[in-house]
Amino acid sequence: MKTRKLGHTGLDVSAIALGCMSFAGFYGASSRDEAFATLDAARDAGITFLDTAEMYGKGLSETLIGEYQKDQGHRFQIATKGGIVIGAPRGTADNSYDHLRAHLEQSLERLGVDSVELFYVHRREFPRPIEEVTEGLERMREEGLFTGFGFSEISPAALRRAASVAPVSAVQNEYSLWTRLPDLGMIQTCKALGTTFVPFSPLGRGIFSDRTLDPASFGDTDFRKNNPRFVAPNFSHNMDHVDALRTFARDRGWTTAAVALAWTLDQGDHIVPIPGTRSPQHLLEWADADEIIFTDSDRAALDEIMPVGWAHGDRYSDAQIVGIERYC
Repeated sequence: MKTRKLGHTGLDVSAIALGCMSFAGFYGASSRDEAFATLDAARDAGITFLDTAEMYGKGLSETLIGEYQKDQGHRFQIATKGGIVIGAPRGTADNSYDHLRAHLEQSLERLGVDSVELFYVHRREFPRPIEEVTEGLERMREEGLFTGFGFSEISPAALRRAASVAPVSAVQNEYSLWTRLPDLGMIQTCKALGTTFVPFSPLGRGIFSDRTLDPASFGDTDFRKNNPRFVAPNFSHNMDHVDALRTFARDRGWTTAAVALAWTLDQGDHIVPIPGTRSPQHLLEWADADEIIFTDSDRAALDEIMPVGWAHGDRYSDAQIVGIERYC
C-alpha cells in the first residue's frame, strides 16, 4: 500500500488506515476472533495505521489491539483519543492536562505500549481555551507519550488557535461523498498548516458498499438506528444516489466502497481516511482503493451522481451531535 506523511511527526503511515470503533459493538455485536481476523487482513493488506479511542467500548477496542499485538508479535502505528468523560452525560469533556494524561496512561497500558504515534483530544471542553489544552499536549509530547497530537471534530478557527501554540499533526472530522462540511475550510486549513486531515466514516457508515442495508434490521445499539440519513423517507431518497454510484463503480470494475474511499484520497495528498470495519471480507473490498486513479471524466461523473449537498437528512441527530464543534 502507498504511504502518506502524518502531519508534523515525520512518520509515514499507510494511505488508508483502519478505524477500530466497530470492534466495540457500535454497529452490532463483535468478537475477539472477528477483531483479530480483521487485524490480520489489515496487516496483510499493508495497512500500518490503526485508529481507536478510550471510549470505544470503555477501552475494549484498545484492549483488543493490545492483545493482538502481543499475541501476534506485530506492532501497528496507533492513534487513540481521550478527553470524553465516560459515564457522564453525552458531550461532557475534560481537556485538563491531568485528565488527559491519566487517561492516556490507561490507554497505553491497554495497548501494551509506552507511546503511540498520535493522540487526539476526542471532544473539546469548550470553556477551556484550546491554547491551554495545546500547551498540555505539547508537554506530553515532549515527555515521549506520543509522537504527535491532534483534535477531533473541531473547526478551522480552533485549529488555527491551537497551531499558534504548537504544531498540530492531525485533525479528524467526518468526511465522505455525502458529508462535505470540511470542504468549507478544514481541508484547506489543514493543508496550509501541514496538518494531516483524517476523514472518519469515509464509507458513509456502510452505505457506500455493494450490499444493500436494511435499516429495519439495525439493532438497538446500532448507531445508525436513529441517524437521520438512515430513517425514512431520507434513506430511500439517499439510496437513489447510491445505486447510481454502484453502477459507476461496476462499469469500471471497482467496488463501490473502493470508489468512495478513493474519492477521499483524491481530495488531497494530506488526507488519510480511516474506514472502519469488523469484517476481513469487507476490508478486502476497499483495501486497494489507493490504487484507483480517477480521470477528469470520472470526477465529472461523480460530481453529477453525488453533487455537493445531495444527502437527505443531517449527519447526526440532535442527540448525537452534542459536543461537536460546528462552523459555517
